[in-house]
Amino acid sequence: MDIYPRGYDGFDSFPKKAVEMPPTYVLVIALGFITAAAGFWMYMGLHLVAPVPRAPRPTEKQFVSILPDGTRSTPKELPCWIDKWSAEKEVAKRKTGSKAPTTTTTTTTPLADIPIDEAELFVSVVVPAYNEEERLAEMLEEAVAFLQERYGDAHAQESVKDENENKGWEIIIVSDGSTDKTNEVALNLAKEHQLSQYPNPATGPPHGSIRVVTLEKNRGKGGAVTHGMRHVRGQYVVFADADGASRFSDLEKLVDGCKSVEDKRGRGVAIGSRAHLVGSEAVVKRSKLRNFLMHSFHLLLYLLTPRATARIKDTQCGFKLFSRASLPFIIPYMHSEGWIFDVEMLMLAESAEIPMVEVAIGWKEVLGSKLNVMWDSLGMAWGLAILRLAWGLGVYSKE
Repeated sequence: MDIYPRGYDGFDSFPKKAVEMPPTYVLVIALGFITAAAGFWMYMGLHLVAPVPRAPRPTEKQFVSILPDGTRSTPKELPCWIDKWSAEKEVAKRKTGSKAPTTTTTTTTPLADIPIDEAELFVSVVVPAYNEEERLAEMLEEAVAFLQERYGDAHAQESVKDENENKGWEIIIVSDGSTDKTNEVALNLAKEHQLSQYPNPATGPPHGSIRVVTLEKNRGKGGAVTHGMRHVRGQYVVFADADGASRFSDLEKLVDGCKSVEDKRGRGVAIGSRAHLVGSEAVVKRSKLRNFLMHSFHLLLYLLTPRATARIKDTQCGFKLFSRASLPFIIPYMHSEGWIFDVEMLMLAESAEIPMVEVAIGWKEVLGSKLNVMWDSLGMAWGLAILRLAWGLGVYSKE
Protein backbone atom coordinates (compact mmCIF):
# COMPACT_ATOMS: atom_id res chain seq x y z
CA MET A 1 0.00 0.00 0.00
CA ASP A 2 1.39 3.36 -1.02
CA ILE A 3 1.48 5.62 2.06
CA TYR A 4 2.40 8.79 0.15
CA PRO A 5 -0.28 10.89 -1.55
CA ARG A 6 -0.55 10.76 -5.32
CA GLY A 7 1.81 13.15 -7.02
CA TYR A 8 4.32 13.34 -4.08
CA ASP A 9 7.86 13.44 -5.46
CA GLY A 10 9.68 13.43 -2.09
CA PHE A 11 11.21 16.20 0.02
CA ASP A 12 13.14 18.79 -1.92
CA SER A 13 16.30 19.41 0.10
CA PHE A 14 17.41 22.21 -2.16
CA PRO A 15 15.08 25.19 -2.31
CA LYS A 16 14.37 26.61 -5.73
CA LYS A 17 15.00 30.23 -4.53
CA ALA A 18 18.00 31.47 -2.54
CA VAL A 19 17.31 32.68 1.00
CA GLU A 20 18.30 36.32 1.32
CA MET A 21 20.28 37.22 4.48
CA PRO A 22 19.83 40.65 6.04
CA PRO A 23 22.66 43.15 5.52
CA THR A 24 25.70 42.81 7.77
CA TYR A 25 25.04 46.14 9.48
CA VAL A 26 21.60 44.90 10.55
CA LEU A 27 23.15 41.83 12.17
CA VAL A 28 25.73 44.00 13.93
CA ILE A 29 23.03 46.33 15.27
CA ALA A 30 20.91 43.40 16.44
CA LEU A 31 23.89 41.82 18.17
CA GLY A 32 24.65 45.16 19.81
CA PHE A 33 21.09 45.45 21.13
CA ILE A 34 21.20 41.90 22.48
CA THR A 35 24.56 42.52 24.17
CA ALA A 36 23.35 45.82 25.65
CA ALA A 37 20.16 44.19 26.95
CA ALA A 38 22.12 41.32 28.49
CA GLY A 39 24.53 43.77 30.10
CA PHE A 40 21.67 45.87 31.45
CA TRP A 41 19.93 42.93 33.04
CA MET A 42 23.19 41.59 34.44
CA TYR A 43 23.85 45.02 35.96
CA MET A 44 20.36 45.12 37.46
CA GLY A 45 20.82 41.58 38.75
CA LEU A 46 24.11 42.61 40.34
CA HIS A 47 22.25 45.32 42.26
CA LEU A 48 19.97 42.61 43.64
CA VAL A 49 22.67 40.17 44.75
CA ALA A 50 25.38 42.62 45.89
CA PRO A 51 25.38 42.70 49.72
CA VAL A 52 24.13 45.82 51.47
CA PRO A 53 24.95 46.11 55.20
CA ARG A 54 22.06 46.84 57.50
CA ALA A 55 22.12 49.96 59.64
CA PRO A 56 22.96 49.42 63.34
CA ARG A 57 20.00 49.41 65.71
CA PRO A 58 19.86 51.73 68.74
CA THR A 59 20.64 49.00 71.30
CA GLU A 60 23.63 47.92 69.22
CA LYS A 61 25.27 51.29 69.83
CA GLN A 62 25.47 50.53 73.54
CA PHE A 63 27.81 48.47 75.67
CA VAL A 64 27.80 46.76 79.05
CA SER A 65 30.90 46.55 81.22
CA ILE A 66 31.99 46.08 84.83
CA LEU A 67 31.86 48.91 87.36
CA PRO A 68 34.69 49.46 89.89
CA ASP A 69 32.74 47.59 92.60
CA GLY A 70 32.40 44.51 90.38
CA THR A 71 28.77 44.98 89.40
CA ARG A 72 27.57 45.23 85.83
CA SER A 73 26.82 48.61 84.37
CA THR A 74 23.59 49.57 82.75
CA PRO A 75 23.82 49.90 78.95
CA LYS A 76 25.94 52.94 78.05
CA GLU A 77 26.32 54.74 74.74
CA LEU A 78 29.36 53.80 72.72
CA PRO A 79 31.55 56.55 71.29
CA CYS A 80 31.18 56.51 67.51
CA TRP A 81 33.86 58.27 65.49
CA ILE A 82 32.12 57.49 62.20
CA ASP A 83 28.95 59.43 63.04
CA LYS A 84 30.83 62.66 63.65
CA TRP A 85 33.10 62.05 60.65
CA SER A 86 30.13 61.39 58.36
CA ALA A 87 28.41 64.58 59.51
CA GLU A 88 31.53 66.68 58.91
CA LYS A 89 31.99 65.04 55.52
CA GLU A 90 28.43 65.93 54.51
CA VAL A 91 28.93 69.55 55.56
CA ALA A 92 32.16 69.70 53.54
CA LYS A 93 30.40 68.26 50.48
CA ARG A 94 27.71 70.92 50.67
CA LYS A 95 30.30 73.68 50.98
CA THR A 96 32.32 72.46 48.02
CA GLY A 97 29.20 71.63 46.03
CA SER A 98 30.65 68.30 44.93
CA LYS A 99 30.49 64.64 45.76
CA ALA A 100 33.19 62.83 47.64
CA PRO A 101 36.09 61.68 45.45
CA THR A 102 36.09 58.09 44.29
CA THR A 103 39.77 57.87 45.18
CA THR A 104 41.76 59.35 48.01
CA THR A 105 44.99 60.07 46.19
CA THR A 106 44.45 63.84 46.02
CA THR A 107 45.61 65.21 49.34
CA THR A 108 44.33 68.68 48.45
CA THR A 109 40.73 67.46 48.45
CA PRO A 110 39.14 68.60 51.73
CA LEU A 111 36.87 65.56 51.87
CA ALA A 112 39.88 63.24 51.89
CA ASP A 113 41.51 65.04 54.82
CA ILE A 114 38.66 65.17 57.32
CA PRO A 115 40.18 63.85 60.57
CA ILE A 116 38.36 61.61 63.02
CA ASP A 117 38.31 61.91 66.80
CA GLU A 118 41.72 61.63 68.41
CA ALA A 119 42.64 58.36 70.09
CA GLU A 120 42.03 57.96 73.81
CA LEU A 121 43.99 54.71 74.12
CA PHE A 122 46.91 53.08 72.40
CA VAL A 123 45.28 49.88 71.14
CA SER A 124 41.72 48.65 70.65
CA VAL A 125 40.91 44.98 70.14
CA VAL A 126 37.68 43.98 68.37
CA VAL A 127 36.56 40.39 68.92
CA PRO A 128 33.61 39.11 66.86
CA ALA A 129 31.88 36.30 68.76
CA TYR A 130 28.98 34.10 67.74
CA ASN A 131 28.12 31.41 70.30
CA GLU A 132 31.69 31.28 71.62
CA GLU A 133 31.08 30.37 75.27
CA GLU A 134 33.42 27.37 74.98
CA ARG A 135 36.41 29.12 73.38
CA LEU A 136 36.18 32.81 74.33
CA ALA A 137 37.49 32.63 77.91
CA GLU A 138 40.89 31.20 76.98
CA MET A 139 41.39 33.75 74.24
CA LEU A 140 40.41 36.65 76.50
CA GLU A 141 42.66 35.50 79.33
CA GLU A 142 45.65 35.43 76.98
CA ALA A 143 44.74 38.80 75.49
CA VAL A 144 44.13 40.57 78.79
CA ALA A 145 47.34 39.23 80.35
CA PHE A 146 49.42 40.47 77.40
CA LEU A 147 47.69 43.83 77.09
CA GLN A 148 47.98 44.58 80.80
CA GLU A 149 51.66 43.65 80.88
CA ARG A 150 52.67 45.33 77.63
CA TYR A 151 50.44 48.40 77.49
CA GLY A 152 49.80 49.04 81.16
CA ASP A 153 46.64 50.25 82.81
CA ALA A 154 43.63 49.98 80.53
CA HIS A 155 42.75 53.54 81.48
CA ALA A 156 46.17 55.16 81.45
CA GLN A 157 45.89 58.88 80.89
CA GLU A 158 49.25 59.40 79.21
CA SER A 159 49.15 60.90 75.74
CA VAL A 160 49.11 58.30 72.98
CA LYS A 161 50.52 60.82 70.52
CA ASP A 162 54.03 60.22 71.86
CA GLU A 163 55.33 56.96 70.41
CA ASN A 164 57.15 56.32 73.67
CA GLU A 165 53.88 56.42 75.59
CA ASN A 166 52.18 53.31 74.29
CA LYS A 167 49.67 53.11 77.11
CA GLY A 168 46.05 52.14 77.40
CA TRP A 169 43.95 49.39 75.84
CA GLU A 170 40.39 48.20 75.42
CA ILE A 171 38.65 45.06 74.22
CA ILE A 172 35.31 45.33 72.42
CA ILE A 173 33.54 41.98 72.23
CA VAL A 174 30.80 42.05 69.61
CA SER A 175 28.34 39.29 70.42
CA ASP A 176 26.89 38.62 66.98
CA GLY A 177 23.36 37.54 67.89
CA SER A 178 24.69 34.82 70.20
CA THR A 179 22.12 32.51 71.80
CA ASP A 180 24.48 30.89 74.33
CA LYS A 181 26.39 32.36 77.30
CA THR A 182 28.96 34.31 75.29
CA ASN A 183 28.04 37.57 77.02
CA GLU A 184 28.14 35.97 80.47
CA VAL A 185 31.60 34.50 79.88
CA ALA A 186 32.98 37.84 78.70
CA LEU A 187 31.55 39.86 81.59
CA ASN A 188 32.60 37.29 84.20
CA LEU A 189 36.16 37.42 82.94
CA ALA A 190 36.07 41.22 82.92
CA LYS A 191 34.95 41.15 86.55
CA GLU A 192 37.68 38.73 87.61
CA HIS A 193 40.34 40.77 85.87
CA GLN A 194 39.20 44.08 87.25
CA LEU A 195 38.87 42.91 90.85
CA SER A 196 42.24 41.14 90.71
CA GLN A 197 43.90 44.36 89.50
CA TYR A 198 41.91 46.66 91.79
CA PRO A 199 40.67 44.79 94.87
CA ASN A 200 39.74 48.13 96.44
CA PRO A 201 36.83 49.57 94.39
CA ALA A 202 37.69 53.10 95.51
CA THR A 203 40.96 52.94 93.57
CA GLY A 204 39.56 51.16 90.55
CA PRO A 205 39.45 52.71 87.10
CA PRO A 206 36.31 53.86 85.32
CA HIS A 207 34.50 50.93 83.77
CA GLY A 208 35.03 50.06 80.16
CA SER A 209 38.31 48.21 79.64
CA ILE A 210 36.33 45.19 78.41
CA ARG A 211 33.12 46.18 76.66
CA VAL A 212 30.43 43.80 75.50
CA VAL A 213 28.28 44.91 72.57
CA THR A 214 25.26 42.79 71.64
CA LEU A 215 23.89 42.65 68.11
CA GLU A 216 20.19 41.86 68.13
CA LYS A 217 20.47 39.63 65.08
CA ASN A 218 23.39 37.74 63.61
CA ARG A 219 25.13 39.74 60.87
CA GLY A 220 28.14 37.58 60.11
CA LYS A 221 31.77 37.94 61.07
CA GLY A 222 32.37 40.85 58.70
CA GLY A 223 29.36 42.76 60.01
CA ALA A 224 30.43 42.21 63.62
CA VAL A 225 34.03 43.34 62.97
CA THR A 226 32.95 46.43 61.02
CA HIS A 227 30.44 47.37 63.73
CA GLY A 228 33.07 47.11 66.46
CA MET A 229 35.57 49.18 64.49
CA ARG A 230 33.07 52.03 64.26
CA HIS A 231 33.35 52.46 68.03
CA VAL A 232 37.05 52.03 68.82
CA ARG A 233 39.08 54.54 70.78
CA GLY A 234 42.59 53.26 70.04
CA GLN A 235 45.49 54.67 68.07
CA TYR A 236 45.81 51.17 66.61
CA VAL A 237 42.92 48.79 66.03
CA VAL A 238 43.21 45.03 65.67
CA PHE A 239 40.50 42.45 65.18
CA ALA A 240 41.13 38.96 66.51
CA ASP A 241 39.15 35.74 66.27
CA ALA A 242 37.46 34.48 69.43
CA ASP A 243 38.94 31.00 69.04
CA GLY A 244 42.42 32.12 70.10
CA ALA A 245 44.11 30.44 67.12
CA SER A 246 46.45 33.40 66.66
CA ARG A 247 49.19 33.96 69.25
CA PHE A 248 48.12 37.21 70.86
CA SER A 249 51.60 38.27 71.90
CA ASP A 250 52.31 38.73 68.18
CA LEU A 251 50.20 41.89 68.38
CA GLU A 252 53.43 43.76 69.09
CA LYS A 253 54.81 42.51 65.75
CA LEU A 254 51.76 43.88 63.98
CA VAL A 255 52.13 47.28 65.66
CA ASP A 256 55.81 47.47 64.71
CA GLY A 257 55.02 46.35 61.18
CA CYS A 258 52.31 48.95 60.79
CA LYS A 259 54.58 51.71 62.10
CA SER A 260 57.29 50.70 59.65
CA VAL A 261 55.07 51.34 56.60
CA GLU A 262 52.85 54.23 57.74
CA ASP A 263 52.65 57.13 55.31
CA LYS A 264 52.88 60.83 56.17
CA ARG A 265 49.22 60.82 57.17
CA GLY A 266 49.76 58.00 59.66
CA ARG A 267 47.90 55.42 57.56
CA GLY A 268 48.99 51.80 57.57
CA VAL A 269 47.72 48.20 57.71
CA ALA A 270 49.52 45.16 59.15
CA ILE A 271 48.22 41.74 58.11
CA GLY A 272 48.87 38.73 60.30
CA SER A 273 49.98 35.91 58.03
CA ARG A 274 50.15 32.12 58.32
CA ALA A 275 51.73 31.73 54.89
CA HIS A 276 55.03 30.61 56.41
CA LEU A 277 53.20 27.61 57.90
CA VAL A 278 51.87 26.24 54.60
CA GLY A 279 54.50 23.50 54.54
CA SER A 280 54.17 22.69 58.24
CA GLU A 281 52.94 19.38 59.56
CA ALA A 282 49.63 20.86 60.75
CA VAL A 283 48.73 22.06 57.25
CA VAL A 284 50.08 19.00 55.43
CA LYS A 285 47.93 16.72 57.58
CA ARG A 286 44.75 18.51 56.52
CA SER A 287 42.43 16.72 54.15
CA LYS A 288 43.28 16.86 50.45
CA LEU A 289 39.94 18.56 49.80
CA ARG A 290 40.69 21.35 52.26
CA ASN A 291 44.15 21.98 50.83
CA PHE A 292 42.76 21.90 47.28
CA LEU A 293 40.10 24.46 48.18
CA MET A 294 42.70 26.64 49.90
CA HIS A 295 44.96 26.73 46.82
CA SER A 296 41.96 27.26 44.52
CA PHE A 297 40.82 30.24 46.57
CA HIS A 298 44.32 31.74 46.46
CA LEU A 299 44.31 31.40 42.67
CA LEU A 300 40.91 33.09 42.51
CA LEU A 301 42.17 35.93 44.68
CA TYR A 302 45.16 36.37 42.40
CA LEU A 303 42.91 36.57 39.34
CA LEU A 304 40.12 38.77 40.73
CA THR A 305 41.74 41.24 43.12
CA PRO A 306 43.87 44.35 42.41
CA ARG A 307 47.63 44.00 42.28
CA ALA A 308 48.63 44.81 45.88
CA THR A 309 45.83 42.71 47.38
CA ALA A 310 46.64 39.82 45.03
CA ARG A 311 50.23 39.77 46.33
CA ILE A 312 49.09 39.12 49.92
CA LYS A 313 49.70 35.46 50.68
CA ASP A 314 47.16 35.12 53.51
CA THR A 315 44.11 37.36 53.27
CA GLN A 316 41.91 35.28 55.59
CA CYS A 317 43.90 35.24 58.82
CA GLY A 318 41.72 36.73 61.56
CA PHE A 319 44.43 38.98 62.99
CA LYS A 320 44.77 42.33 61.20
CA LEU A 321 45.78 45.72 62.54
CA PHE A 322 44.91 49.19 61.26
CA SER A 323 46.20 52.59 62.27
CA ARG A 324 43.45 54.94 63.35
CA ALA A 325 44.14 57.30 60.45
CA SER A 326 43.34 54.54 57.96
CA LEU A 327 39.86 53.77 59.33
CA PRO A 328 37.85 56.51 57.51
CA PHE A 329 39.18 55.22 54.18
CA ILE A 330 37.93 51.69 54.84
CA ILE A 331 35.17 51.25 57.42
CA PRO A 332 32.52 53.65 55.97
CA TYR A 333 32.65 51.83 52.62
CA MET A 334 32.42 48.23 53.79
CA HIS A 335 29.62 46.09 52.32
CA SER A 336 30.49 42.45 52.85
CA GLU A 337 29.35 40.97 56.14
CA GLY A 338 30.41 37.38 55.50
CA TRP A 339 33.74 35.53 55.38
CA ILE A 340 35.05 37.53 52.43
CA PHE A 341 35.04 40.85 54.30
CA ASP A 342 38.83 40.70 54.85
CA VAL A 343 39.41 40.96 51.12
CA GLU A 344 37.14 43.99 50.80
CA MET A 345 39.07 45.72 53.60
CA LEU A 346 42.35 45.13 51.79
CA MET A 347 40.92 46.21 48.43
CA LEU A 348 39.67 49.44 49.99
CA ALA A 349 43.05 50.04 51.61
CA GLU A 350 44.74 49.51 48.25
CA SER A 351 42.35 51.84 46.44
CA ALA A 352 43.19 54.55 48.99
CA GLU A 353 46.92 53.86 48.54
CA ILE A 354 47.31 52.90 52.19
CA PRO A 355 50.59 51.02 52.75
CA MET A 356 50.14 47.37 53.75
CA VAL A 357 52.60 44.85 55.19
CA GLU A 358 52.27 41.12 55.84
CA VAL A 359 53.66 39.95 59.20
CA ALA A 360 54.32 36.31 60.08
CA ILE A 361 52.53 35.25 63.28
CA GLY A 362 52.17 32.15 65.40
CA TRP A 363 49.03 30.11 64.86
CA LYS A 364 47.48 26.82 65.90
CA GLU A 365 44.53 24.66 64.88
CA VAL A 366 41.58 25.03 67.26
CA LEU A 367 38.60 22.70 67.43
CA GLY A 368 35.07 24.02 67.09
CA SER A 369 35.40 25.98 63.86
CA LYS A 370 32.08 27.12 62.39
CA LEU A 371 33.54 27.12 58.87
CA ASN A 372 32.03 24.54 56.53
CA VAL A 373 35.00 23.90 54.27
CA MET A 374 33.04 22.98 51.14
CA TRP A 375 30.02 25.30 51.23
CA ASP A 376 31.76 28.28 52.79
CA SER A 377 34.60 28.03 50.25
CA LEU A 378 32.06 28.13 47.43
CA GLY A 379 30.29 31.00 49.17
CA MET A 380 33.56 32.92 49.48
CA ALA A 381 34.30 32.42 45.79
CA TRP A 382 30.83 33.67 44.88
CA GLY A 383 31.12 36.57 47.30
CA LEU A 384 34.50 37.59 45.89
CA ALA A 385 33.18 37.58 42.33
CA ILE A 386 30.15 39.69 43.28
CA LEU A 387 32.32 42.04 45.33
CA ARG A 388 34.76 42.60 42.49
CA LEU A 389 31.99 43.20 39.95
CA ALA A 390 30.11 45.55 42.28
CA TRP A 391 33.18 47.75 42.81
CA GLY A 392 34.34 47.47 39.22
CA LEU A 393 30.97 48.36 37.64
CA GLY A 394 30.10 51.19 40.00
CA VAL A 395 27.38 49.48 42.04
CA TYR A 396 29.51 50.42 45.06
CA SER A 397 31.22 53.79 45.24
CA LYS A 398 32.92 56.05 47.74
CA GLU A 399 30.28 58.75 47.80
